[in-house]
Amino acid sequence: MTRIIDGKAVAEEVAATVKHETAALAMRNDIAPGLAVILVGEDPASQVYVASKSRKAKECGFHSAQHTLPADTSQADLVALVESLNADPAIHGILVQLPLPGHIDELAVIETISPDKDVDGLTYVNVGRLGAGAPQKAFVPCTPAGSMLLIERVHGRDLSGLNAVVVGRSNLVGKPVAQLLLAANATVTIAHSRTRDLAALCRTADILVVAVGRPEMVRGDWVKEGATVIDVGINRIPAPEKGEGKTRLIGDVAFAEASPRAGAITP
Repeated sequence: MTRIIDGKAVAEEVAATVKHETAALAMRNDIAPGLAVILVGEDPASQVYVASKSRKAKECGFHSAQHTLPADTSQADLVALVESLNADPAIHGILVQLPLPGHIDELAVIETISPDKDVDGLTYVNVGRLGAGAPQKAFVPCTPAGSMLLIERVHGRDLSGLNAVVVGRSNLVGKPVAQLLLAANATVTIAHSRTRDLAALCRTADILVVAVGRPEMVRGDWVKEGATVIDVGINRIPAPEKGEGKTRLIGDVAFAEASPRAGAITP
């Protein structure tokens, strides 16, 4: 029978561990981990993400600082804010919510973040550490890290002998999750929109991670019998059956088709 991987339960376990360690840190050293989140503009999705991050940080006992800036904030002012947070001893992690407005060079802003406070793992230093096979010395982007936690629940930490296919080559998910799979001894292939016969390649995967942002692109017959499927995609599509103007969320994998074939799958 197919195992449905319960990401919410794993998230609760992680949060409980973080709360415990935060409390222990406060007792030992009288320190509260400080997380600064920067939001530029009024993008609705970004506002939701930032509010969620700040709320979770507070629940875990962190010192949470949110900086909300207008959309016309200059790059110089944003860089100055990041530099001030780099120098603030009460702040241990800095998150700049992406995307930034078009007039701001995202890479220049990211590279301003101190690598030791780059908890999104996007600076060249942390990307390099991960690429060099030293994830324990790097900040790892949260979605790839979470994907690996889910895979570990099925296969353990050593993925020797397993073929992994990652569909998607973004800097946020595809590339770093491939590096983490390599570090866990999986044999890894990165696929993308220009991959020849993508369906056949996916059928070779014992572990299939899909992060492309295309609703239900991966069909059920693309999935190898017994494979572990991690669907990273979040796509909002029209749902007229719910009423006029209503929408619903679906993944990058056609779940109803894929779940009978998969050994384990995320909903």
